[in-house]
Amino acid sequence: MHIAVHQGPSGSDAIGTVATTVTRAADSGAELVVFPEMFTTGYHIGADILTLAEPTDGTTARAVARLATEHRVAIAYGYPERDGDAVFNAVQLIGPDGARLANYRKTHLYGDLDRTRFTPGERVVVQAEVHGLLVGLLICYDVEFPEAVRAHALAGTDLLLVPTALMSPYETVADTLVPARAYESQLYLAYANHTGQEGTLRYCGRSCVVAPTGQVLARGGHDDDLLLADIDPALLRASRAENTHLADRRPELYTALATHEGAAA
Repeated sequence: MHIAVHQGPSGSDAIGTVATTVTRAADSGAELVVFPEMFTTGYHIGADILTLAEPTDGTTARAVARLATEHRVAIAYGYPERDGDAVFNAVQLIGPDGARLANYRKTHLYGDLDRTRFTPGERVVVQAEVHGLLVGLLICYDVEFPEAVRAHALAGTDLLLVPTALMSPYETVADTLVPARAYESQLYLAYANHTGQEGTLRYCGRSCVVAPTGQVLARGGHDDDLLLADIDPALLRASRAENTHLADRRPELYTALATHEGAAA
């Protein structure tokens, strides 16, 4: 599967940017396009999040679905989701036929930026099939927890999409940690970040697509970009056969991780 990762600011016309990007990506042969965290509204926008939040089938979702259908591509995008009185930092995956395939709510909230605005999600593994691949979803800070990525690996995720809003000076997350996550859990990982300044935050770009071998297939700099990469099921199978981390695990030794017991030992 040929995928595209959009790196850039959300701006005031996010749907216009989505339309332009999807057109360009589709013309390049992409079958899936990934946008950053909270892309439809911006991430660091304060209380405006509460008024801009939409349900999973809201105006923005319908606009994205029309673009997906028009260009026959799947689209993953970050947005603020409203469900009753709760607002979630979410990412939605729309299929190439315009159908809503999956919706994931960020489970690990980052500092006051997240905790003062959002309710944490309660499902760490959310997946959907796209062109024969099992695609999973996480958001930003989630990928910094090895348990979250490993849970996806154990659930069979082939390609993990991670919209993010990573700011400077934390480039090491994109440059070092994300490739390590792909390698240690033997899956493809697509990491889509913002660029530019938003309030007090300076986003660092550095979006990437990483193979299960740890090879970085595409890497953005600090400026706006559209990354293109191929997700190869044959390479995934070969890498998993050669790298036996998952098979060699000894879960009976790690049970204390879930309860914080045994730390002194």
